Amino acid sequence: MIFDRIPIREAEGVILAHAVEIAPGKLLKKGYILAQSDIKSIENNGVETVIGARLENTDMAEDDAAAAIAAPCAGENVTVKPPFTGRANLFAAVRGVAVVDERLVTEINHIDETITVATVKNHVVVDDGQMLATVKIIPFAVPKEKVKDAAQRAMQAAAPILSVRPFRKRKIGVISTLLPNTKDSVVRKSEDVLQDRLRKCGNQIDLRRQCEHHEEPLSKTISDLKSEGCEAILIFGASAITDRKDVVPMAITHAGGTIDHFGMPVDPGNLLLLGHIDETLVIGLPGCTRSPKLNGFDWVLERLLADIPVISSDIMDMGAGGLLKEIPSRPQPRTQKKEANQKNGKSIAVLILAAGQSRRMGAENKLFADINGKPMLQHTAEQALKSKADGVYGVTGHEHKRVSAFFNEMNIKNFHNPDYEEGLSSSLKTGFRALADQYDGLLICLGDMPLVKHNLFNSLIDAFDVEEGRAIIVPTFQGKRGNPVLIASNLKNDILAITGDIGAKSLIVENEPLVFTVEAGKDSIFTDIDTPDALATLQRK
Repeated sequence: MIFDRIPIREAEGVILAHAVEIAPGKLLKKGYILAQSDIKSIENNGVETVIGARLENTDMAEDDAAAAIAAPCAGENVTVKPPFTGRANLFAAVRGVAVVDERLVTEINHIDETITVATVKNHVVVDDGQMLATVKIIPFAVPKEKVKDAAQRAMQAAAPILSVRPFRKRKIGVISTLLPNTKDSVVRKSEDVLQDRLRKCGNQIDLRRQCEHHEEPLSKTISDLKSEGCEAILIFGASAITDRKDVVPMAITHAGGTIDHFGMPVDPGNLLLLGHIDETLVIGLPGCTRSPKLNGFDWVLERLLADIPVISSDIMDMGAGGLLKEIPSRPQPRTQKKEANQKNGKSIAVLILAAGQSRRMGAENKLFADINGKPMLQHTAEQALKSKADGVYGVTGHEHKRVSAFFNEMNIKNFHNPDYEEGLSSSLKTGFRALADQYDGLLICLGDMPLVKHNLFNSLIDAFDVEEGRAIIVPTFQGKRGNPVLIASNLKNDILAITGDIGAKSLIVENEPLVFTVEAGKDSIFTDIDTPDALATLQRK
């Protein structure tokens, strides 16, 4: 191809590289092929030269080249539209999963800079009629030998560069295992989220079962669903899978199955378990599948329902690009504005409860009792402020003015609980009403726990991950649970239903599948000051 500035008198047959005015207000556009009849008019308009291209015998025009390369790229359920301006586009003929030979795409793009092929990512879900790829020829023509090379590589490949595997309807069973006090609402919400996922892939939950979180009853339930013709069995474990010999994998093997892979380098989604019994798929679901957000299970589910095999090496290859948390393309289920902590990728506030009446302490408000030269409440507040929490707040009640003045002096915003006489639950409600829409979780700290240090606060915050099923974080010492406790804001409605002076204990019991414990290393998580004797003992120490 000859590309140059050409005298207008010699420009017949030239492809214009730029628009040319043939007469006032009348343009010949880029790509127009000049005819002899155009020459005189252009000349009369004062144009002496044009920039353009003249094809040689060894060249192929851009549209012809694009069509020649695009045709062998199109596989099953892919159509090619007629080329225009050197571009041929490929479209999906069905909804399903795109299968792209990324290696071959790269290979063709390396043939010559004039030939480009751009596609969607391999294994993404595509809709019927969605554009999947474009073959674009950069100049007006390409050497025929380059086009032939590209087309031959596409034709000689084991499979076309691009195809779409449609979703296939399968009979799907879902099992939810239960621990004591597992709430029906947790099971129901989890299954609703899964139902939405399946419907996007042309499927649905056909059978639902529940059983105790133990390998024996779970094994029997798996066998029952298989005997009822389920082609895929998905298991919501009441507790996360931590090992190949944990409850869910043991139940699969007891039912005559095989564990194909446990774990994946995708976050959220690390704890996925993939197995099978004969031709039946069995999947242990990670805790993140209880959330509608994109996670590693989506990638596996979409492929399997499109009859694309997923083996161990496929899962291990998912690490590059597998960090899904907080990416812009990953929708958030809540749209309220939050004071997000960019370091942690989650927003947590410490809520100091300081509304109690200290009845067993007598007339003195224990929160202002002297501990090493400082009011007890000051020790708690200082440790909260030193933590990595995004904000620290207080709840006042008894001696409201005095306690509020203390918080204000420490620059801690506080909320008054007018119902403080109803007990601890009323202060929890006050805090959640005020803060749940701003933060992902609230770390509930009792004002009379001066020995709890900021390092423990940080450990609780680090462990918090709603998408991985860790929505309630509780510290422990030698197996016994204590305070403070971190609670996800999406449990706000459950908090608002609590009554009495037992705090969040009932909430924790009823949502055991969402509880994650952190070893505190010290018994300070039990040290709250309720009596004069307890205060005297602490002061002596």
